[in-house]
Amino acid sequence: PPQIGDGTTGVVVLAGALLSQAEKLLDRGIHPVRIAEGYESACEVAVKTLSEIGDVIEFTKENTQPLVTTAETTLNSKIINVNRSKMAKIAVDAVLSVADLDRKDVNFDMIKMEGKPGGRLEDTELVSGIVLDKEMSHTQMIKEITDVKCCLLTCPFEPPKPKTKHKLDIDSKEAYEKLYKHEQEYFTKMIKQVKDSGANLVICQWGFDDEANHLLLQNKLPAIRWVGGVELELIAIATGARIIPRFSELSEEKLGTAGKVREITFGTTEEKMIIIEDCKNSNAVTCVVRGGNKMIVEEAKRSLHDAMCVVRNLIKDNRVVYGGGSAEIACSLSVSAHADTVMGTDQYAIRAFADALDDIPLALAENCGLSPIEELANVKSKQLQSKNPFLGIDCVQAGTNDMKQQGVFETLIGKQQQLLLATQVVKMVLKIDDVISMGNYQ
Repeated sequence: PPQIGDGTTGVVVLAGALLSQAEKLLDRGIHPVRIAEGYESACEVAVKTLSEIGDVIEFTKENTQPLVTTAETTLNSKIINVNRSKMAKIAVDAVLSVADLDRKDVNFDMIKMEGKPGGRLEDTELVSGIVLDKEMSHTQMIKEITDVKCCLLTCPFEPPKPKTKHKLDIDSKEAYEKLYKHEQEYFTKMIKQVKDSGANLVICQWGFDDEANHLLLQNKLPAIRWVGGVELELIAIATGARIIPRFSELSEEKLGTAGKVREITFGTTEEKMIIIEDCKNSNAVTCVVRGGNKMIVEEAKRSLHDAMCVVRNLIKDNRVVYGGGSAEIACSLSVSAHADTVMGTDQYAIRAFADALDDIPLALAENCGLSPIEELANVKSKQLQSKNPFLGIDCVQAGTNDMKQQGVFETLIGKQQQLLLATQVVKMVLKIDDVISMGNYQ
């Protein structure tokens, strides 16, 4: 199955609940294989129920609000939920810029995340282009270039070194000058080759020494050094450039083009970044995440990634189920009903699966300070009476249990994946006969 990228907590809570239920069944003397089989069939029923209660969310290029709402639901449980409306918007814009809605396809490689501590979370922005966490190799080089023609080099900008086995003895001024002249010629030739190809920006995978840097500056050739392989490939795709392994292979048709390259400085710190914008054949985007410290930035990057995954899932399959534990309660009810039709010991495991599903709404109710058992019993009886699978725990005290009205939902494939994964994990654990705890094993 495709990766879902979100809903990890749901899997963990459910797997934990299933295991604690399994423990009770094992104490009653039910064989682990029977429990695993019961769980398996209960999980099938639950997954089927999910697709029955799923709702289709219509969105178009013009109306992307449903996508934003889904992203907001995901960000609710994350640290950055204060800025969730802005973050959700960024996530949706990023995904839509690399999505092909007709083919329902999203090219995730085109979204890059860069984080910089310092600044506030609100300063996070989406840049249409590629952001490099680098600066121009010389402080005096120009900071902004328009109509960029860039060459991507994977060869170092330095004269060939004598191999390790050879020693170069310089014992006179003449010998030194000869060597110096050779190096100078070498450098001038390299820079001439770059200039002749028509490039006005050099992006190099390796470094260059001060000599080369100085010459590049004199020749008004801005350069960026130490650009990693992955980033180099991204730039190549975006600008249509070919990566050049040797100076002799430099030619005009291998250059990449971009509308603008600029170096930006953040605040008073020495933090600099380079942005490559308006690339000719790419809709690559970069999220520049800001935050008070490194931890917040990392957390924000992770949360944004989750939100983007959810938006991508919705584009691939626009069916959703509602949150607030409503989907779990609906599944729990249908699994219980299924248990009544099963003969033999399997029904115990199936019932246990239904009880485990109740743990998610219980956890939700407890986390928002309601009394869990009462809340769950209320919602459950309401769902049974009104046959409305959208009723869940009213965590934000909005006065209605209907999650459709509250606009809390997550993707159907995401929810199904959670159940399947949790069941798989638990089946694996059940197959382990004996766990040797430390200290008991001599």
